[in-house]
Amino acid sequence: MRQRWSDMPKQVRWAGLAALVAFFYILPNRWFYEYLGFPIGSEYFAFYTTRSDFAAVLFDTAVFVLLAVGLNVVVGFTGLLDLGYFGFYAVGAYTVALLTSPASRLELTWPWLAAVPVAIVVTMISGVILGTPTLRLRGDYLAIVTLGFAEMIRLYAARNDGLLQGQRGIPEVQHPPGPMVDGKPLFGVVDSKPYYWLILTVIIVIIFAMRNLERSRVGRAWVAIREDEDAAEIMGVPTFKYKLWAFAIGAAVGGLTGAIFAGKQTFINSDSFLLESSILVLAAVILGGAGGIKGAIIGGALTWYLPEWFRGFGQIIGLDFDTAEYRILIFGLIIIVMMIFRPQGLVPNRRRAAEFADRRKEAVPQETVPSE
Repeated sequence: MRQRWSDMPKQVRWAGLAALVAFFYILPNRWFYEYLGFPIGSEYFAFYTTRSDFAAVLFDTAVFVLLAVGLNVVVGFTGLLDLGYFGFYAVGAYTVALLTSPASRLELTWPWLAAVPVAIVVTMISGVILGTPTLRLRGDYLAIVTLGFAEMIRLYAARNDGLLQGQRGIPEVQHPPGPMVDGKPLFGVVDSKPYYWLILTVIIVIIFAMRNLERSRVGRAWVAIREDEDAAEIMGVPTFKYKLWAFAIGAAVGGLTGAIFAGKQTFINSDSFLLESSILVLAAVILGGAGGIKGAIIGGALTWYLPEWFRGFGQIIGLDFDTAEYRILIFGLIIIVMMIFRPQGLVPNRRRAAEFADRRKEAVPQETVPSE
């Protein structure tokens, strides 16, 4: 299918991508997915127990997709193991909350749009601060350091006497700006569709930026570092500089995601940034196929959407228990099966697919053909 897609004329491919983007923009409209007539949202599987807001589910899924795309820069492109990516997400969200909420201890009331660039810069700086002393480490050691960074952010956020106000959190975070046709605010509390459209637009912009980076000199340096850091350094690639760039760019995407999340929630506390979520984002990148943008998108979407899709599924198929309590277990089993039978991910890029094919040839002895 990939080869057929590549052989199509450019106009046909652009038309197909435009139709796909239009599909995702109109997806949260009730008239559209009810007209489709198949269980596309959690409402269809949970109507016996709870009625979910499909637009809110789509927004949460899009948040995970954007996080996976940002983490893919560090894990997929550069080959660095980062277990603390949710820390950058928390930094971006708390920066927006501190600058825009009158209930924060800074007592500032910046507009949301003015606070977002500050959040991106702060998260980039935090990525540089974390990466400068630690990026000379590799493998498990780097993973432990990044894990410690995320735990430091979480523990400080949990302190009630700290700037982030612990479990009480920071309320009254401002929404993104924008009026409707009748003059009412476009971004409110009830309707999640505008937030989904906003983050979907951001995802499209970030994807184009990542594709350009991947094909640039910076992207080629990242791939060289991922394949063999020592060989890349011998060939003249400044590995430390490019690894630091990867950390900073990935942190910026995480901070932007946190800023959008804070603008929608209007309230954040330390419970919003747990360690399990950071590991789940890493699982999304690995599940989809590390090193490819399409893999990160699909992995992030499935990682969040599948557990929501399993809500109420037990009652639909006639079981006596509600699978909402076991949906994470079911999803974990799916990931285990995937890693056993398809370790390269659902949509690996061509280079990584070739690597796994070569490894399989080395691991599985080839049948010898007797000579005539």
